[in-house]
Amino acid sequence: MGNEVNISLHEYLKKYFGFDNFKDAQEQIILNVMNGNDTFVLMPTGGGKSLCYQLPAVIMEGTAIIISPLIALMKNQVDSMRSFSTNDGVAHFLNSSLTKVQIAKVKEDVTNGLTKLLYVAPESLTKEENIDFLQGVKISFYAVDEAHCISEWGHDFRPEYRRIRPIINKIGNAPIIALTATATPKVQHDIQKNLDMLNADVFKSSFRRHNLYYEVRPKINATKEIIKFILNNKGKSGIIYCLSRKKVEELAEALKVNGIKSLPYHAGMDAATRTQNQDKFLMEEVDVIVATIAFGMGIDKPDVRFVIHYDMPKSLEGYYQETGRAGRDGGEGKCIAFYRYKDIQKLEKFMQGKPVAEQEIGRQLLLETVAYAESAVCRPKVLLNYFGEVMADDCENCDNCINPKEEFEGQDYVVNVLETILEVKEKFKADHIADVLAGKATSGVKAYSHHKLEIFGIGKDKDIRFWNAVIRQALIARFLLKDIENYGLLYLSDAGRDYLKDPQSFMLTQDHDYEESSDPEPGEGVSGGGVDTELFNILKDLRKKIAKESKLPPFVIFQDPSLEDMSIQYPITIEELQNCVGVGVGKAQRYGKEFIKLIQTYVEEKEIIRPQDMVVKSVVNKSGLKVFIIQSVDRKIALDDIAESKNIEMPELLTEIEAIINSGTKLNLDYYISQVMDEDKQEEIYSYFREEAETESLTDALKELGEEHYTEEDIRLIRIKFMTEMGH
Repeated sequence: MGNEVNISLHEYLKKYFGFDNFKDAQEQIILNVMNGNDTFVLMPTGGGKSLCYQLPAVIMEGTAIIISPLIALMKNQVDSMRSFSTNDGVAHFLNSSLTKVQIAKVKEDVTNGLTKLLYVAPESLTKEENIDFLQGVKISFYAVDEAHCISEWGHDFRPEYRRIRPIINKIGNAPIIALTATATPKVQHDIQKNLDMLNADVFKSSFRRHNLYYEVRPKINATKEIIKFILNNKGKSGIIYCLSRKKVEELAEALKVNGIKSLPYHAGMDAATRTQNQDKFLMEEVDVIVATIAFGMGIDKPDVRFVIHYDMPKSLEGYYQETGRAGRDGGEGKCIAFYRYKDIQKLEKFMQGKPVAEQEIGRQLLLETVAYAESAVCRPKVLLNYFGEVMADDCENCDNCINPKEEFEGQDYVVNVLETILEVKEKFKADHIADVLAGKATSGVKAYSHHKLEIFGIGKDKDIRFWNAVIRQALIARFLLKDIENYGLLYLSDAGRDYLKDPQSFMLTQDHDYEESSDPEPGEGVSGGGVDTELFNILKDLRKKIAKESKLPPFVIFQDPSLEDMSIQYPITIEELQNCVGVGVGKAQRYGKEFIKLIQTYVEEKEIIRPQDMVVKSVVNKSGLKVFIIQSVDRKIALDDIAESKNIEMPELLTEIEAIINSGTKLNLDYYISQVMDEDKQEEIYSYFREEAETESLTDALKELGEEHYTEEDIRLIRIKFMTEMGH
């Protein structure tokens, strides 16, 4: 019989899904479900989990109940199933988004035996009327998708998922298949225990994704780095994850002004916009989605070429699942995360106020993220170890393998760690062990009198970071294991005990020590390296030549800070030039051509490698005050009235107006100047700037024009008028 089933299984696979062959363990899993056995499936994103319940559901008698956490995910799956069938009733979902008429239609198709897969949210499953209805349905099996939601240790815990088993008992027993793309041994145990399926047949696929490249970068100028990366990967699809909605909006805007087709996605947007943005990404109308973790559940876009984490996520499971959306077609997939410890501390702060048990879980999960980021060991090795899988060789395709840190002999250090763990009766976590070894008499260490142990401070010549690195590498070598029931408690494996009896050479690497630096927000002005003095002098000569031809002082063309910025950024298009300090649209159009032509020739002759993103355009952030000033001047309101209404002094107001002028916005102050200064005075200052001034200096102007005749305010007002008229 087994052989017949196999033949027909392949026929069904071809008939319904158009595939010739099964992937990995799909065939065994499907047979197991069809034989009526409880089944636990641990299969990474892109491994073909859905088929494991879709195919048996289509073949078996009755309706399969698929419990799924997200409405968007259900809709996606139902549309996908219907595309394989001539009968639209083959798959339905039952959730809060349906009208009464739609619910009646779903129930009718189920009752008539048309529906093979019924997708249900756990919240809908608990409704009495649905329980009553399902009691009268022949159920082939239950599938619990995204089963990690059951566990408090999972990255997407949903309390209502813990009520699935009692409801199944109410509706009527049938085999259960639980599926997840990310589960540590701890989470797997939790799921099986909660669903009362500890005796289930377990199918685990490897978590190793050979086509994914993993890298962690220090979070310095992250916005600039991301723009640089995307501009170097033009036209490729990518997802960028941020923890806050605000950062999502800011970053999406910063990408947009740099010519990158991107859209935001987060839970704070209305559902229609969210769906629209997701569809535009799927239809390739935009290249990049900037999102909170609300995005991506069930997104089946095979050609996502990069996944960038602007913020480190709260758990390694979340990280693995999110990076798993890259390269699902087996092609290139780059996974880059930006890390700084300050972000982790911020996440710890957010947990305050939650129940103590929840805080402890959150803290342990964060520590795993820190361990991954700071480790100098092969990245997939660290990830696979977290999921309970051993990887023998290094991947040779991550930042740590490509740029390895120097190794050192670690035999004695490993022995010290193992002996200390035995000494404290294998009942403590890594941070406690590190404290004991480094000789730190913390309150926790004192509470157990471990500062009185002979082994206390045996490694005090090294710091806590060092000992944490040794512990992590002993975990990867499987000398140490973490207790499943009391997660985080370290105990020795058989291999660890053997190593203590007969220690061998064991090479270690020192962890990364990412320097602390804050990332400027988009628009805070990111510049490149130092000023290229040779180019700066050439640009000054050009400015002089143009000034002579235009019969204008050189500073009207471009001020020194603008030339300095050009000598840092090497702009070679008018658009790029507009991003240099003090260069507005008008100036760039009027004077820019010769400057960019000169810079282009210079860059080519000197063979300067010009980082494409050296010009990170900032989002135009006209503060409320600037907008108010522009609007007030347009309405010809006196400047002293504007200053008074905003409770600022006149010099401060003039500084704001100068900044507005320098950024390329024209302001006509004639209405005010003519009220406070007679025409002769105006003409004298104006002609000084036009004919005599070598710089825009106020001090020089006052000296030349005479302090007894003019005030600083007079000169500033006319200088603004002059710059507006001549410089734009």
